Amino acid sequence: MYRIIKARLKQGYNTSRFPQVEPVLPPLFMGRPEVDAGACRGDCRDCMDACPVGAISRKGETLSMDLGKCLFCGECARICTSGAISFSRDYRMATSGRQDLSTDAWKLATALDAKARSVFGHSLKLRQVSAGGCNACEADVNVLNTLTFDLSRFGIQFVASPRHADGVLVTGPVTKNMEVALMKTMAAIPSPKFVVAVGSCAISGGIFQGNEEVCGGVEGMLPVDLYIPGCPPNPWTILDGLLRMVGQIGDRKKGR
Repeated sequence: MYRIIKARLKQGYNTSRFPQVEPVLPPLFMGRPEVDAGACRGDCRDCMDACPVGAISRKGETLSMDLGKCLFCGECARICTSGAISFSRDYRMATSGRQDLSTDAWKLATALDAKARSVFGHSLKLRQVSAGGCNACEADVNVLNTLTFDLSRFGIQFVASPRHADGVLVTGPVTKNMEVALMKTMAAIPSPKFVVAVGSCAISGGIFQGNEEVCGGVEGMLPVDLYIPGCPPNPWTILDGLLRMVGQIGDRKKGR
């Protein structure tokens, strides 16, 4: 027992002070993509041709990226000789609407309405459903329960039964054999309830979009309240999105 206490004292306090203190991101972290319209050559299609999921499109003279499809592979930035596309260090990427995931109309997630915040702002229970995911998004969701993140200190917890949940958090492209399971899980959650789509697969089908064995994500199946892009999204991105949805953090800086 003495050795355990001594080791614990040596370890000290390891839980992050987020959101009061900004998280430490890994050197190779790729955050929200940015497009410099002024640097883009209108006659070039290199980035669009290089994107494996068709996340880049052109609207007139404006180049746009769909974060809901983007795999964050970085190939577009590497192949762009004009430097029009880059990936920032901004981990804040969650949005409330699907249309807000476009770089030319990007908008951070806003909190639930006042009535919903009064009920769920300090206690939110989620049932996580892995709907055919590769386990990357699932792993980054699970890590929120570790000492560093300590999700429960914000009153947010994952529960085993949908009947104990306030909403569902979906990862994966929703394969055909998981479609019924997802819908039954959602039906078992008492109203009012929320849907959180985590990762490009859950949002758009990701790398599996168009495959006959997947439903192409949650969109069109369930009304989504929070979109968290990434492949997979960083745990800080997920945590930031969840806290914004319940109104525990807001825009502390202009444009954030």
